[in-house]
Amino acid sequence: MDFNALYHANFKLLDDAVTDWSTLVKHLEDLKKGAEDGLHKAANAANWAGVNAQVSKEFIGKTAGEFGDAHTQATSIRNILRDTRNELKTYHQQLTDAVSRGQKKHLTVTDTGKGGFTVMGNTRPDWASDPSGKTSATNQKDVDDLRDEIQGILSKATESDNTAKTVLMALVDQTKMGFSDASYKDRDAAAAAVKEADELAKLAKKDPDDLTVKEFDLLNAGLKKYHDDPLFAERFTTRLGAKKTLEFWAGVADPMVAPDLTRERRDQFDELQKSLGLTLATASQSDTPGMAQWKRDVIELGDQPVGHRKNVIGFQVMSNLMRTGDYDDGFMTEYGKRLMATERRLTHDGNYIGWGRMASDPYLNRMAGDSGWDPLSGYLKGLSNNPDAATDFFNDDFIPKDGDHKHAVSNFKYLFEERHWPNEIKSDISGGASDDGRNNLASALEAAATGHPAGEIPTDDTPAHNPGQAKLFESIVSSISDDNGRLTDHSYMSDSIGQIASEYLPDIDRATTDVDPHPDKDDADGQAAWDRIQKLYPVQGTDAELDRREVTRFLFAVGQDPKGYAAVEVGQKNYMGKLMEYHLNPDLPESQRPNHDLELTVRDIARHSGQVSGTLAMGRNEAVAGPADAKDKDFDHSVAQWKNLLSGAIGTGVGVGTSYIASPAVGAGVGGAAGTATSMMLEELFKDAEGSAKDDAGSEMGKNWQLGNENNMKYTRKAAFDAARAYHLSNSGDVSTWAEDSSSKGFTEGGSYMQLIGPELVTDI
Repeated sequence: MDFNALYHANFKLLDDAVTDWSTLVKHLEDLKKGAEDGLHKAANAANWAGVNAQVSKEFIGKTAGEFGDAHTQATSIRNILRDTRNELKTYHQQLTDAVSRGQKKHLTVTDTGKGGFTVMGNTRPDWASDPSGKTSATNQKDVDDLRDEIQGILSKATESDNTAKTVLMALVDQTKMGFSDASYKDRDAAAAAVKEADELAKLAKKDPDDLTVKEFDLLNAGLKKYHDDPLFAERFTTRLGAKKTLEFWAGVADPMVAPDLTRERRDQFDELQKSLGLTLATASQSDTPGMAQWKRDVIELGDQPVGHRKNVIGFQVMSNLMRTGDYDDGFMTEYGKRLMATERRLTHDGNYIGWGRMASDPYLNRMAGDSGWDPLSGYLKGLSNNPDAATDFFNDDFIPKDGDHKHAVSNFKYLFEERHWPNEIKSDISGGASDDGRNNLASALEAAATGHPAGEIPTDDTPAHNPGQAKLFESIVSSISDDNGRLTDHSYMSDSIGQIASEYLPDIDRATTDVDPHPDKDDADGQAAWDRIQKLYPVQGTDAELDRREVTRFLFAVGQDPKGYAAVEVGQKNYMGKLMEYHLNPDLPESQRPNHDLELTVRDIARHSGQVSGTLAMGRNEAVAGPADAKDKDFDHSVAQWKNLLSGAIGTGVGVGTSYIASPAVGAGVGGAAGTATSMMLEELFKDAEGSAKDDAGSEMGKNWQLGNENNMKYTRKAAFDAARAYHLSNSGDVSTWAEDSSSKGFTEGGSYMQLIGPELVTDI
């Protein structure tokens, strides 16, 4: 900071800037509120269809979010400017006061140009008569003290100005387009994040065998504190660089490289891995040139040895750091392409097992799960947090159609059906076999097919299914139908597959009607039948075209696991209830009604819902009677758990997913009397399940089947009756009778059809 610039500073322009940014913050706050309450909520409540459901709703949601990010970024910039302005004013006053005090001591401060200054003492006549020279010495001390004081003020002002410049540029550089959501209350908070990033990157650059326990603790604590901070994450990651990032974790995780850390801090490796992964994920969202280079370098290093061992390559290290956080879509997509190219090379187009681990090889994954030697496991776990990248990955070709290959093999087909999975062991001291690879595959499929991270339920913001998601679900259904052992032999995958199925129930229910979605152009009756089914089961976004036989065999397999069964059964009951609300609503436009016969509509809904439940019940019985050794109460317990998962909010997320088109009177979520009707039916379902889960008495298969049919009739009857009563329909009694009768027939048909198409799979009731 120049002496002259600070001493003669005019803060009007900076004051005006702070005022202008404060005004902008206020306006953006109003725009943010308007975008959220107006655009966003209205878009979520609208009945989108076709391309609009896939594009317009998502675009509006993202646009509304940009107003929020703009407000956040403007607030951070205003806070940093205001904080810096106030500090510089303070330093300006301190400098003015110091110069004034010097003048009283006959000291002169002079600007020497180029930012410098000098302090000189004024010669007084009475000093010359002092033979001791004390007055002259005293004057020199005053000169030195004033010079040091001014230099200190200028140094602090320089630091304030420079850190403001650094954090403001870093903040703006975060995104090429749009706005950053980085939030800072003042300049000091942002500057502290940048400073911490520089210091920790310097530690992480050290050879891991030279890293002390104290330095490990500093890294662990710093990454844990700042992993969600965009400025910190980008600064730390780019200062560290791709090669050093990989070498750092490869070394720390290796007891041969860092024995002291293994001995003293082994129990904290999981926390460091998690925080480091989250930091890198946050950084990957940045658009700075440095991060773009880091991503390219990580991918280039993927098939190259990193660290002290020659048999550890970049993909193995980086994939384990992807287990936590939401990485940038483009980075995940390109990384996956290069990873699968390496997989092809090491396995000779999938004919052999790759990624074999020797007993002396280190555990690259220090969180719960597998050893981390197979990079597909960690990468698939990362995809489970990244729906868009996951969809692209599974629909991409593993082996393209060329050369000796007459048919392309997708990544989904290869991983789900054909891959020779390496024999992995757990990363804990038990050393037992690990199923993490296939389990992470199921989680990644859940994200890919549903459009939201695995383990979550969709919200109003989740876009309707797009063509890639629908195509993938069709492949999942077809594959499991073709060989149900692909699921039943790995039952731990069923929770994810069940969740996927629960979000495609409109498509599944359409398939149970057995109506051809592609009638001949001259087949007027066929076209009329399909038009009716489309209105009976309206779908937002892209619908999945499913074969009834394949759907039945698929549901039978899903129903053999308690968690898979519960996800679909609870979802189907909720969807059935919402369909009753939708079609019984007197405000439903005539153009959206499947026909003018209310009884036929109610019976169709009840029948096809019963078919789904009947098929699931067949799977449940097979699990109880077969080698799986499952118990009835396990299934009831899983159903009851959905009450806790929902936390009392029965909304779009359960069963109907994002394909559901809400009743005009109800909206996308639950509200009003009709919404209460469905929730009351589900409450009864959960209550019955909780009671059954506590009952240790087993039931014979025949009795269990009959009980399932009776309960199905009860819930369907209640959903229809309560919806009719909520709409004040005079024939609510007839409506409930139609629903009860048809649901029983559908339940029986579901079981009978499964026995017809798959007798070799079914144990007789």
